[in-house]
Parts: sequence; structure tokens; C-alpha cells
Amino acid sequence: MPIERSPEADTFFLHAGNTTYAMKVLAQGYLTHLYWGPRVAIQDLDFVLQFRDRAFSPNPDGLGREFSLDTIPLEYPVYGNTDFRAPALEVFQSEDGSRIVNLRFKDHQIVAGKPSLPGLPATWVEMEAEAETLIIGLQDSKLNLRVELSYTAFADHPAIARSARIVHRGTSALTLRRVLSCSVDFSSSQTEGGFLHLSGAHLREREVYCAPLRPGIQSIESRRGSSSHQHNPFFALTGPDTNEDHGAVYGLNLVYSGNFLGLAECDADYGCRAQLGINPFDFSWKLEPGAEFQTPEAVLIFSAEGLGGMSRAYHRLYRRRLCRGEWRDKPRPILVNNWEATYFDFDADRLEKIAAAAAELGIELFVLDDGWFGRRDDDRTSLGDWFVDKRKLPGGLEDVAARINAKGLSFGLWFEPEMISVESELYRAHPDWCLHVPGRSRSEGRNQLVLDFSRSDVREEIYRQMAAILRGVPIAYVKWDMNRHMTEVGSAALPPERQQETAHRYILGLYEFMERLTREFPHILFEGCAGGGGRFDPGILHYMPQIWTSDNTDAMSRLSIQYGTSLVYPWSAISAHVSVVPNHQVGRVTPFRTRGEVAFTGAFGYELDLSILSDEDREEVKRQTAFYKRVRKLLLDGDLYRLRSPFESNEAAWMVVSPARDEALVTHVTILALPNAAQHFLRLKGLEAAANYKIGDLVRRGDALMNLGLPVPYPSGDFVSCQWHLMKTH
Repeated sequence: MPIERSPEADTFFLHAGNTTYAMKVLAQGYLTHLYWGPRVAIQDLDFVLQFRDRAFSPNPDGLGREFSLDTIPLEYPVYGNTDFRAPALEVFQSEDGSRIVNLRFKDHQIVAGKPSLPGLPATWVEMEAEAETLIIGLQDSKLNLRVELSYTAFADHPAIARSARIVHRGTSALTLRRVLSCSVDFSSSQTEGGFLHLSGAHLREREVYCAPLRPGIQSIESRRGSSSHQHNPFFALTGPDTNEDHGAVYGLNLVYSGNFLGLAECDADYGCRAQLGINPFDFSWKLEPGAEFQTPEAVLIFSAEGLGGMSRAYHRLYRRRLCRGEWRDKPRPILVNNWEATYFDFDADRLEKIAAAAAELGIELFVLDDGWFGRRDDDRTSLGDWFVDKRKLPGGLEDVAARINAKGLSFGLWFEPEMISVESELYRAHPDWCLHVPGRSRSEGRNQLVLDFSRSDVREEIYRQMAAILRGVPIAYVKWDMNRHMTEVGSAALPPERQQETAHRYILGLYEFMERLTREFPHILFEGCAGGGGRFDPGILHYMPQIWTSDNTDAMSRLSIQYGTSLVYPWSAISAHVSVVPNHQVGRVTPFRTRGEVAFTGAFGYELDLSILSDEDREEVKRQTAFYKRVRKLLLDGDLYRLRSPFESNEAAWMVVSPARDEALVTHVTILALPNAAQHFLRLKGLEAAANYKIGDLVRRGDALMNLGLPVPYPSGDFVSCQWHLMKTH
């Protein structure tokens, strides 16, 4: 069974895949952390808890000088009762102004499967046998406040899903000021490595950073209203010798798309507290008697096989037990998006011309991007007016879709549902529907404001407009964009004491909208986007199985962007396109072949005017689309192995291996050519050692390919890629 309990020792052992997570209830009622790491049998681990007198570590409840919460590893620490480290929960009590909370063990329950989280995205199971969930009840008797900690252990994944539910059974209103999803206390022997995270900016998302753990707090966060380009809601603690293939890694990832905080606090005893959850910055939540608050879910994964092992564990879980719907397992169509080909300057004839060229080249889906609605000739107008611009498209979207379908292509459409332009019919009718603070100016970003999605009436109007289009036009794909962050965060629908709930209520409203939309239109392939990769997080993946990874389509930039993204998120979710050169973001000129091979992810396409390509480029597109159709199931389902890091070398390389290890696709890119460079070999991973693999006209054993490698051809210039397709043979 995934979860075992020893009543004698009052301990819980959660076995998830090849890992174990253990905790103990002390005689005083405090819930302590014992262990997280490689799988161990249920046993007495009390020796982990060392009690001794420490100066300036006070002692609660007259328990003696050897007992202090300041030196004990705790599962869900609170403020004000001898633990000076960062709390997971802070509660303001308006009756007396106190912030003190004292949580003691009350009860526990073990349930088969995994309960859902109301109103929030989360991992899930198809059958109860896939997981067990431990729910531990903690109680503050003075406040009559109950905290339910949920731990789901997946039988076949080294993953623990954690969340907390706060239940107020008292008589006076309380205010939650800090309510995190998880807290894990590590011993000093586990914190000799680094704090690894993904940070960046628009056009250079998810660069990999790792700094040595040090005394004090190291943190990542978003205060922008979304998970953001700047930081991703993921971090990992690594061992001193951890690399891609070896060493301990403890990964934490928040299934949430709004403001978040992740931190590692190393204390005076050289232990480390890792926490992840909703950002307490500008957050509070009024909890009336009888009310509840549910935190988002955090997914914790341990790997003893380095960063690669952690990544593949996240990928396998998220591909099948975070993503949902018809498109979870279906190969994704090859698309062409008109944005970089036309921007706002198009009509139906020009779109049809691009679609006709696309059909001849093996492309399956045409996507009409920004500019089809309201009077949208630039980015200054019409967001919120989701009706077709008959000046550009006099026959409407029905005519465009019919022309596209007649060429044998499906039709897709771009929306930005969460935004509103000041120059729009919707804003003129409802100027109070945007996020704003009365008496303050309304800051614009990309000439737009943010709709208040915490309000049901706002969501209902946008849904009405979107659904009318999706019901009336044969649309097979929707790109959902979001092109600015929140400022003047306030809601006209909330009273003053609840204004700091606005940002979280916005995210809950967003999830309600996405749940409703994807349920009504299950046949549509939805792709998430937020100025590129500004909201590439597990919350969005729950509703949309692929996400536009970055607005930067330059192949060399994409090497690092896609490498960093793959640290947590599956190859199947990474959307990548071939675009024109010189590239519109960085001006770089790269070979057409390289652009295609770098973009061979689980969601592949083009973003250029296919009707004006040279004959040579047309032939290359035909080759790419034909080959991609042969390997896209592999790219959707296979395991990713990173072979070379663009952050550490002048090259990048990776391979995707089928679950049966009978097929693999290997890609290598030389960034800059070197004069008189030495011959080098690319050692592969993940193959069956004793199997033979056919590579073109050659046959090589798996052990030779993994220990000796493939010879990398000498590059003919900068930015040169090469690709090998391996098939198991007898």
C-alpha cells in the first residue's frame, strides 16, 4: 500500500514510486517531518529527532529546555509559538489583534485514490488503485480552527501532491495573511547543495539558475498577477554533486497561475525549510465562521538520478495525470499561424493564399491570430469586442473557415479573453469592469487594461461572446493569450476589507471560465499563451495540453528556453514554430533545417508567409512535415533525455525515447562553428543496452551508443543541426 501507519510510533510512511515520505506525531501533538528520499521500509526513525537545549530557542508549554519548535522539523509550521523560521500559516484575529496559532494533531484519514480540489486545477487519477491520500487534521482549540493537510502518494510515480484546507469553526471572523501549500524541513545533511530555479523575462523565459544554499532566505516569487516570465512556480534543492544524471534532487512545483512564493530558508542549525504557495504579498482572505479556504496543490518529486530523473518523473505524471481531455493523448496537428506573416494587415484572400500554400506543404491547421475582431487595426483597440471585423472579413469567420477547410486544413482562432481596450464598445459600456482602484489612474500595458475576472458578470459576458463564435464557426483550435500583468489591483465588486482577495479571486474566476469552456468544447485543441511563456505553469496545463513557450521564435534562443522549460514540463506541452529570417525578435539568420529540427516538440508549426517561400525552402518544409508526422507520437509520449546544455557549452543536444525503448529521435545543434575543431561523440541515454538500433544504413548496439556515442558531423557553419532517427531492429 502507498500509505502505511505505525500506531505504536504514531508515524506515517507514504511510499510514492521508489520514494518514501515519513512524518511523526509527537506526544505533545506536534506533527513533525522525519524523512523524504529513496524508498525505505516502515520502521522506527525517531533517531532523526534530536532534542537538546539551544540558547535563544524558547520552550513551549513547559516542556523543558530541550524542546523547542525552533529546532524541530515540522510539517506545517505556524507563527508565534517558539518557531522563528518562516511559517506556512499566519492568521490575524480581529477580536484581540493576536496572530498566534497553535496547531496540534487531531485525527487522520486514509482514502483510496485522490480527491479533487474544488475550484482548482490539480493532478488526478483514473482509478483509485493509482494512489492513496492521507488527510491529517490539525486543530487550534482556542480558535476552533481546523487545518487539513492532504498528502497524495502516487503508486507508480515518485510524487507527493500536497495541499491544505483551512476550516473555520469558531465564532468570530479571522483573516488569513499567509497560507502556503506546503512546507518541508530538511536536515543539515540534505542541504549541502544548491537552490535551483527558472527565471528570465519576456523573450528569454526559464533560464536555469543554481546558487549554493546559504544561511538566510533564498526565494523566487511573482507579484504580477500571473506566474510570470520572470520566475516560474518551481524550484529544487540539489545535492552537492548533483548533475543531469546523478545525485539527489528535491523538486517542488505549484499548480497555480497567479502570485506565488517559493523559498528556502537555511537556519542556524544548517537545516533548510522549503516552502511553496500563494504569495502573501498583497494577499489576505477573510474567513467567516463556517467558511473554508483551499490552497493550490504543490507537486513534490524526489529523484536520486539527477535533474534528468526529476524531469522525467514530472513529465510522466503531468502528461497523463495533470493534462486532461480529448487532446491529452492525440498527436497534435502541424499548424501555420499568420501572425509574423501578416500582423494586423490581412484580408480573407491573403489568408486563403497562405492556407493554399500550407496545404501543398503538408500542414494541417491554419490559425488566424490577432486582428480579426472589433476594429482591430493595431494593438490600441477592440479587446473585449469579440465580434468579427467585417471591414477586413466581409464574409465573416464563416467564410474564412470555409475557405480554409476547402483547402483540407482545420481552422483555429486567437483570443485574449482577459483583457479590455479603453477604445472598445465593452469599455464604454462598462468602465468599472477592469481591475482598478477608485480615484487612482489606470495604468495601461500594451495599450490595454485587465478585466476583473473575479466578477461572475464579467466572465459571463466574455463567455457569451466567445461561445457564440465557437458554436457558430467550425473552429478546431484556440490560442488563448494574455499580454499584460496586473496593476491597480482592486475590484468594484468587493468591499474594502476583501480587496486583497482580488488577485486570488481573479485566478479562481479564470479557472472557472477555462473549466466551463473546455467542457463545452472538448473537441477544440486549446493552447495557452501569455505574451509567450508568461504563464507556463501546471495550472494552465490542467486545461490546455500545450503552451506557447515564448514569443521568441529564434532557434538559438529557443535552445535555452526549451531546455529550461523541459526541466519540469513535458516535451508534449512545449509549442514551437519555424519563423522567417532574419528573425523578428533578435535579427539572427539561421538555416531553415535547424529552425525545423529545434522546433520538433510535441506541438510543432510555422509562423511565416508560406506563399512566398523559395523552391528550396518549400522542399525543406515538405521534408519537415512528412518526417514530423512519422515521429510526432514519439515526441508526444516519449521520455526526454538532455544530452548537452546550451547554458554550459557551445552546443545543445537532446533525445526522446519511446516508452518501449524501440525508437528514439536525437537532435544536436552546434551554436558557433569552431576552426579546426576536434571530432567529438555524442553519448546517448535511455536505450536498451543489448538491443540493436538502425540509424540510416547503420546498425549499432545500445550499449555502444550510450558508452561511446554517435560521431557528430563537423559543422559547415554556425547554427548547424543534425538529427538521427533510431529504430530497434533484430
